[in-house]
Amino acid sequence: MKDGAHAEPPGARDVAPTSSQHADNPVDWWPWSPAAFEEARRRDVPVLLSVGYASCHWCHVMAHESFEDGATAAYLNEHFVSVKVDREERPDVDAVYMEAVQAATGQGGWPMTVFLTPGAEPFYFGTYFPPAPRHGMPGFRQVLEGVTAAWTDRREEVGEVAGRIVRDPIRSAHTTPRPRKRAPTRVTTRSIAPGAHWRT
Repeated sequence: MKDGAHAEPPGARDVAPTSSQHADNPVDWWPWSPAAFEEARRRDVPVLLSVGYASCHWCHVMAHESFEDGATAAYLNEHFVSVKVDREERPDVDAVYMEAVQAATGQGGWPMTVFLTPGAEPFYFGTYFPPAPRHGMPGFRQVLEGVTAAWTDRREEVGEVAGRIVRDPIRSAHTTPRPRKRAPTRVTTRSIAPGAHWRT
């Protein structure tokens, strides 16, 4: 995180352990907060949500390959609001989006990479992305450029996709039991709002 990067009160962007590990890389990371989504609305850009944890091997690999790369970071800073979440600090956020990822793709893992509308609705996601295409996986920069193009030129389609993704896990959640104790039973626009808290 960069001091003075945004006009926010002190402490507004305090970070969890995973986020602090990336404090020195050139991506302008935000914590999960209403302010991050307000910034996305203000700039009219999508949100990149990166969820990981301190001991996650592939999280560190992706951070080194992509988030520490100056050109990739500059592209992210220009076209996205980037949000870093430690799944051990915010299991509620992790559970909601992992449920959506697993329901839509049949698999999940970390780092979890999710692209969201400023309304916190997911419309594209994956896990680890290599810096360049590899073994059938698209490169991370390729993904970023594709998401930017869709957001810029096919906004209505993005909204339709986000709506379907939000609706589909609702049906899945009622038919497939999941072992997470703190996951919400319904994935809705309201339940994934950045101000939501499910901790007891």
